[in-house]
Amino acid sequence: MSRTPLSRDRVIEAAVGLADRVGIEPLTIRKLADELGVGPMTIYHHVANKEDILDGMVDSVFVEIELPPEDVAWTEAMAIRARSAREVLARHRWAAPLLESRTDPGPATLGHHDAVLGCLRHAGMSWSLVGHAYATIDAYIYGFALQEAGLPFDTPEEAAELATAMVQHFPTDLYPNLAAFTFDHMLQPGYDFAAEFDVGLDLILKGLADAVADEQTG
Repeated sequence: MSRTPLSRDRVIEAAVGLADRVGIEPLTIRKLADELGVGPMTIYHHVANKEDILDGMVDSVFVEIELPPEDVAWTEAMAIRARSAREVLARHRWAAPLLESRTDPGPATLGHHDAVLGCLRHAGMSWSLVGHAYATIDAYIYGFALQEAGLPFDTPEEAAELATAMVQHFPTDLYPNLAAFTFDHMLQPGYDFAAEFDVGLDLILKGLADAVADEQTG
């Protein structure tokens, strides 16, 4: 049994660690209590219910994501924040579907959203364009994180081995573009799926920079 007094922070920290190992669906109050070495009812002295735990878990994830810095151009600031978010979501693969789901967000969640909105607004965007930009950037970050979490490989070498094995199981004459992409791109030296994140992010930010310019000259 744990002799260290429980606190809300300890409960949330344990819940995050458990979800990192087993996922969010298997996370129950009973399993969390076992993780902490206490009885299930003890948990309720520090959190109201599982939703309260999820609120705290999401807030703890936002704590880890770097805010867009204020001393660089807005495009670089948003790139720094996006790369940080992707790294954090890679550590907490359960988190992406939950980050925008909470109806009682914590201070880190609110502060993060406020900082991102401020960065975009200071770029000279109208509030309408701010909304478009925020939605587009986060859809890309969360979508890429979900895609990465579901990939059946972790390294470029594993990706190459898998691609080689897969292409041997379908007739290349029926799927010529897939075969060409595999042989002429995926299996070429230096290919790394993870590098696609920065390429896509750069395309989005360049498009948004053009939109800002169009707004300001229109």
